[in-house]
Amino acid sequence: MPPPSALAEKTLDPRKFRDPRITAKGDRRAHVALRRLRTLWFNTGTLCNLTCRNCYIESSPTNDRLAYLTAAEVNGYLDEIERDRLGTEEIGFTGGEPFMNPELCAMLDDCLARGFRVLVLTNAMKPMMKVKDALLAVQARAGGRLTVRVSIDHYSRDLHELERGRRSWAPALAGLRWLVDNGFSVHIAGRTFSGQNETEIRQGFARLFASENLAIEAADSQSLVVFPEMDARADVPEITEACWGILNLSPDAMMCASSRMVVKRKAAGRPAVLACTLLPYDPQFELGATLAEASGAVPLNHPHCAKFCVLGGGSCSK
Repeated sequence: MPPPSALAEKTLDPRKFRDPRITAKGDRRAHVALRRLRTLWFNTGTLCNLTCRNCYIESSPTNDRLAYLTAAEVNGYLDEIERDRLGTEEIGFTGGEPFMNPELCAMLDDCLARGFRVLVLTNAMKPMMKVKDALLAVQARAGGRLTVRVSIDHYSRDLHELERGRRSWAPALAGLRWLVDNGFSVHIAGRTFSGQNETEIRQGFARLFASENLAIEAADSQSLVVFPEMDARADVPEITEACWGILNLSPDAMMCASSRMVVKRKAAGRPAVLACTLLPYDPQFELGATLAEASGAVPLNHPHCAKFCVLGGGSCSK
């Protein structure tokens, strides 16, 4: 069954999100210029130990559409940042499950050694725990610049496992507790699929953290990120140039104004740079092989652009 929040949603009008310049109603589509590459994301590969039922990137133990990046490939982009003085502050790692990539800890070390803040997203389960000694060594060298964001989709076991599968709750909490007990900077990523408002969700997580004796502040928007639900099949309005004024929003607040994501497609000879973390497969959002080639404006020509970023206020960065 679909998540509770999706039950009443209409199906997407097939005339929408067809033309990167013009909406279905003939209005000029909104674009977002890259103002500064504050955050560069690396997708370490789509393989994951879980098969979540509404994973935007369709990660699973068998989905290898995005292959494992290597530490050498990551370093190539870090070299470009330094050479071109891009002023990037933060490096993010996502997947799949990043800790399934055998070179992740080396990548973390390389980024930290160059002075970047580093954010790694994980389900905190077996793949992370298998490398806990190496991760502790990375943390010891991190100087407080490493943050681990753990995906706990809901504060209740039943709804978390509805999304992530049976027997996914206890290992996730055990990994989360290990991170906290060992002094890592830990954030939580929750979701709104339950249909509750954000206040109710934060209150529920506060009760969970208190009951588990976890020193995580549920009221803080960085310590607990509550992501809007995404469903590319659900109907959403297209974002026009006029929407910035109507919604009193700035395009500079969108993710694609300050971030890009590097992926390596299966059988590809080299990695590619995408507009953002949410659109790994749509070819219109593949911008080039280098950060310089990927510095152009991005048309908001996908339902995720509207629902997650503009209307949902979502951002994968801190």
